[in-house]
Amino acid sequence: MSRIGKQPISLPNAVTVTIGTDNVVTVKGPKATLTQQMPTAMRIAQQDSTVVVERPSDSNEHRALHGLTRSLLANMVTGVSTGFTKVLEINGVGYRAQKTGRNLTMSLGFSHPVVIEPPDGVELNTGERNTVIVSGADKQLVGEIAANIRGLRPPEPYKGKGIKYQDERIRRKAGKAGKK
Repeated sequence: MSRIGKQPISLPNAVTVTIGTDNVVTVKGPKATLTQQMPTAMRIAQQDSTVVVERPSDSNEHRALHGLTRSLLANMVTGVSTGFTKVLEINGVGYRAQKTGRNLTMSLGFSHPVVIEPPDGVELNTGERNTVIVSGADKQLVGEIAANIRGLRPPEPYKGKGIKYQDERIRRKAGKAGKK
């Protein structure tokens, strides 16, 4: 058995799960409502306040889909109840971000300001000391938006300028050696 796949997913009080035809799962919670098509080979069953994922056989494909399906469901339940956040730090002289309405306007050393318009379900905020907080209910979407923002100006290894995740460590390199 898959160590991840066999674990039941416990549902908080305010979260409801609806399993439709062809394994279309809808999870409703206080933060949002998420719908996703799960692999049709997996059997998803709701028992009281838990959701259990079962696989039909021990083939390699079913074993791989078992843990994946359980992880996707668990992420949906966590997203609609508490949500996900990614924190990005901006380092560099003149690099800054500010929120204008729903959009995020960033000065990153280009000849023009970069405006990022978040999709529905994702919220962009600026924190203290040049930080950008990406939050939302869909873990995949939050991670993708954070990666796109980081990709605008990735951190460089010499001075550490650029946009990095809060918990990311940048491997620094030594600069040019002086003339002897």
